[in-house]
Amino acid sequence: MAFDPLQIVGLVLGFFGMVGTLATALLPQWKVSAFVGSNLIVFERTWEGLWMNCIRQVTVRLQCKFYNSLLALPPGLEAARALMCVAVALSLIALLIGISGTKKIQCKGSNERVKTYLLGTSGVLFILTGIFVLIPVCWTANIIIRDFYNPAVHVAQKRELGAALFLGWASTAVLFIGGGLLCGFCCCNRKKLKHGHPAAVHPAPQTDKLQQNGTVLSKTSTSYV
Repeated sequence: MAFDPLQIVGLVLGFFGMVGTLATALLPQWKVSAFVGSNLIVFERTWEGLWMNCIRQVTVRLQCKFYNSLLALPPGLEAARALMCVAVALSLIALLIGISGTKKIQCKGSNERVKTYLLGTSGVLFILTGIFVLIPVCWTANIIIRDFYNPAVHVAQKRELGAALFLGWASTAVLFIGGGLLCGFCCCNRKKLKHGHPAAVHPAPQTDKLQQNGTVLSKTSTSYV
C-alpha cells in the first residue's frame, strides 16, 4: 500500500490527539481558584484535577497531594476518571491499528483491502476517543460555570476553567479531524479497489507469450533440419 497524504496526516493528528488526551487526564488544572468579589486571595492559587489537587503560594513552592480515598470521591469525578482512562486506551489502540495498516505486515489474508479496513477502524476509534474526552471536559466546564454564577456558592469555593479543559477541547478537535481523514481515506480506497482490481487481471498475455515461444522453437527446429 502506497503512503497517501490523508493517512499520514490522519495518523500524525491521531498521535498528537493521543498525547493531548494523556496530558489532559494527568494535568491538575481542571479547576483553578477564581479571584472574584472583594476577597482577592492573591497569595494562594488552588488547582483541582482528576488525580490530585495542588496549592501554589508565594513563599512556598507548588505542593500537590493525591486524593486519599477512591470511595470518598464524588461520582462525577469517578466517572470523569473512568472516561479519560478509556479514552487514553482507545487512542493507543487506534494508533497501533493505524500503524499496522500502513506497514507491509504479512499475515493470513493480508492485502490492500484488509489494510484499508484497518485504517478505517483506526479512524473510527480516534473519533470515539474524542467523544470520550469531550464528555467529562464539557461536564466539568458546565459544573464550574453553574457554580460560578450561583449566588448560593461561597466566593472561596468558586472555580474557573483550567488549562486542562482547553487542552481537552483542542485534543478532541484534533482527534475528530484525524479520525475523519482516516475514514475518508478508507472510503476512497474502497471505491478504488472495487473499480480497479477486476480490470487489472489479464491472463491473456501469458498465452500469447507461450504461442510466441512455440513459434520460436518451431523456427529453430526447422532451421536445424
